[in-house]
Amino acid sequence: MTHEGNPARPVRDEDAFDVEAVAAWLREHAEEFREDLVGTPEVRQFPGGASNLTYLLAYPSRDLILRRPPAGVKAASAHDMGREYRIQSALAPVFPYVPRMVGHCRDESVIGSEFYVMERLDGTILRRDLPWPLSEDEASALCARALDVLVALHSVDVAAYPDLAKLGRGEGYVGRQVSGWIDRFGKARTDDTGDWSDITAWIEEHQPADVGQRLIHNDFRFDNMVLDGELRIVGVLDWEMATVGDPLMDVGGMLAYWVEAGDDEFFQMFRRQPTTVPGMWTRDQIVERYCERMGFSVTPEQWRFYEVFGLFRLAVIAQQIWYRYYHRQTTNEAYAVFGPAVAYLEKRCRQILASTGATGSTREGR
Repeated sequence: MTHEGNPARPVRDEDAFDVEAVAAWLREHAEEFREDLVGTPEVRQFPGGASNLTYLLAYPSRDLILRRPPAGVKAASAHDMGREYRIQSALAPVFPYVPRMVGHCRDESVIGSEFYVMERLDGTILRRDLPWPLSEDEASALCARALDVLVALHSVDVAAYPDLAKLGRGEGYVGRQVSGWIDRFGKARTDDTGDWSDITAWIEEHQPADVGQRLIHNDFRFDNMVLDGELRIVGVLDWEMATVGDPLMDVGGMLAYWVEAGDDEFFQMFRRQPTTVPGMWTRDQIVERYCERMGFSVTPEQWRFYEVFGLFRLAVIAQQIWYRYYHRQTTNEAYAVFGPAVAYLEKRCRQILASTGATGSTREGR
C-alpha cells in the first residue's frame, strides 16, 4: 500500500530506533495481528509534520504505522503517546475516520520513548500540490466533504462516552488556551524572538466565552486526511492535540494553515495543502458555511479573535520547533525556515489588527 502525496523515505539517523525490539514487542503484545507480524519489518519514515515522528512498518502481508515523540525539549503536555492512542480507541465506535489501533508501548526502554502502533489506512494524503488535476467542482466538493467530517466530529455527543468526556475540563477552554499558549511561547523564546507583547495583550483582552464544549481535533487539515479514489475522506490522522473544547477555536486553528490564491508571497511559502487551486473555498466561505451548519452566530468582528489567535498559536508551534533547531537539538535543515516564519506571523497578526484599528503598532520581529 502506498500513500500518494507523502512517500516514506529512509529513516534519518537522529530518528532511528531498534527495529527488532519493536518487532519483538509487537509479536508479544499485538495478539490480534500476530499472524501477520512475521520477521522484522522494513522501516521508513514519513517526512510530513514537525511534531511527533511517524514511521511505516512494512511487513510482507500488512503495513503498520508507528508514532513516537521526537528528541529534545518538548512542551510538558505534548507528545503523549498514550493519550493519542486512547483518544483514537475511544473515537472508533462513534467517528468512523480513525485508524484501527494495534498497541501502545509504555516501556521507554524498548526504543527510548513511548510509542504506539496502528493500522495504515490505504489512500491518498494531499500535500502542497495535487497528485492529479481537479476540476473546480471537484475542489469545491472536497471542501464540502472536509466540512462534513469536521461538523460530524464537533457533533459527537461527548457526554455519552465517558472516555471522551474526561478529555474536557469544563467551561473556560478559551481562557486556558490563551494563557497556555502564551506561556508556551515565553518558554520557547530565543534571542531572535520578536516582541509580541501588544499582540498577546490584545488576545487576552478580547478573548470570548466558550461557545460550547465539543470534541475538537486541533490540527484539522487536508494533510491530516486520507482520501480514497473517489475523493471521499476515509480517515483523519494526528490526534495528538485533540480534546474537548470550543469548536470555533478548532476552526480558527484550521484556517491559520489555509492559504488562498490571493495571499502574499511569503504566506504562500506556508502552504502545506492545495488550497489555492480554483474551486477551493476561501477562509470566509468556510467560516460562513460552518457557522450555518453548527447554528453559531459570529460577526466578522467577533471572528477576528479566532483568526488572530489561530495565527498566534501557529507561531508558537513554529517557535517551539525553531527553539529545537536554534539550540541544535535537531539537525533537520528543514526546520531552518521556522525562525523567519515566526517573524512573518508576527507581522501578519499586526496587519489584521491594524486593519480594524485594534493596534497602531508597526513593529516587526526579527
